[in-house]
Amino acid sequence: MVQEALNNVMKGRTVLIIAHRLSTIRSAQMIYVIKDKKALESGTHEQLMAKKGSLYRKLVEAHNVDS
Repeated sequence: MVQEALNNVMKGRTVLIIAHRLSTIRSAQMIYVIKDKKALESGTHEQLMAKKGSLYRKLVEAHNVDS
């Protein structure tokens, strides 16, 4: 319900979301994985999940977020 409300508010806007909950960013057009002040990976959820060894993929799998 909260995610749906956020999606409606964000329509037609550029929005920067910083999140620890991976489910919050799953539908983002672009995801950046940042570690030690460096962007290590970027792409959509699907693109990052398709990369073997991807840090994003490891985080999603570790947190058991629906892929």
